[in-house]
Amino acid sequence: SIAILLYLARKFKTPDHWYPSDLQKRARVDEYLSWQHVNIRGKGSKLFLTKVLLPLLTGQPSPPEKLEGVTEELNIVLKQFEEKFLQDKPFITGSEISLADLVALVELMQPVGAGYDLFEERPKLAEWRRRVEEAVGKQLFQEAHEGILNAKNL
Repeated sequence: SIAILLYLARKFKTPDHWYPSDLQKRARVDEYLSWQHVNIRGKGSKLFLTKVLLPLLTGQPSPPEKLEGVTEELNIVLKQFEEKFLQDKPFITGSEISLADLVALVELMQPVGAGYDLFEERPKLAEWRRRVEEAVGKQLFQEAHEGILNAKNL
C-alpha cells in the first residue's frame, strides 16, 4: 500500500529521490499517489478483471462492448497521466525517479499482463517506462512482474 511505501521510505531513510525532502517535489509525489487510486489503479485493475479474471472465473469471455468501455476509460486516464504528470519530464517529479513513478508503472503492468499493450501507441509513455525500468534494473523489473505478465496464460 501507499502508506507502507511512505513508512518504509521514512524509516529506512531511502535516497531522497524516492520521496523527496524538497516540498515541491514531494507535493508532486503526493499528488500522483492520491490521484492514482481511482484513476490509473482503478481503470487498469478494471481492465485486468474484465479481460482476465472474470473470464477465468466464469469460463466465458467478457462481452466485447464491455471490454471496449473499460479500455476507453483507461485510455482517458492514460492521456491525463501523460499530460498532467509526465508532461515533458523524464519522471513525474522531474529528472529523478520517485515512488510515484514506481507505483505508476506497477499499476500499468496489470493491463499489459491482460494483453493490452498500452505503451504501443504512446511513445512518451513507452520512453518513460524504459527510463523507470533502467532506473530499477531491467532484471529486477522483469522478476517483479513475471506473475502479472503471465496472467493472461492462466
